[in-house]
Amino acid sequence: MPTNHKHFILEKMIRHDWIGAKHTNIQNIPKGKPRHEHKEIMKTLKELDKYGFFIKKPKSDGLHISLNPHMLPKIRELLEKE
Repeated sequence: MPTNHKHFILEKMIRHDWIGAKHTNIQNIPKGKPRHEHKEIMKTLKELDKYGFFIKKPKSDGLHISLNPHMLPKIRELLEKE
């Protein structure tokens, strides 16, 4: 999984404070990147989800996600490495 996509996703979610109870539609995550990268960003989201970084919340307008607050130390460590 491309490192820059991991960093983009995690940094954007922290910047917007999409942590814990504050969530966003999963389709909002790739916004801000070129359209041809959106598919790869969605793949990276699925990969990061395997590590428990996200809390998922099904809503009527689609799946919403937020960062798992218990994983914030690991997320910050990952961001500092890059």
